[in-house]
Amino acid sequence: MPVIHDIDSQCAQILERMLDGWPITAKLALAWFGCFRLAARIKDLRDDGHDIRTEMIQVPNSYGKTVRVARYSMRAE
Repeated sequence: MPVIHDIDSQCAQILERMLDGWPITAKLALAWFGCFRLAARIKDLRDDGHDIRTEMIQVPNSYGKTVRVARYSMRAE
């Protein structure tokens, strides 16, 4: 059974957003929750039993170059 986190924790906030159907990237995690280490929080959530999907997407960086970043989402049930 997945672990339930304290409502104020970054894990809980990230999980709630993804359960509402929102995918999340590191840039969004920083803007929404002040989370600098999204990959670590995703690992914590996976270790707690949550089924999270990773998709590599291409986005422009600050210099206009296309780079790949991870976008995390919950698997459809």
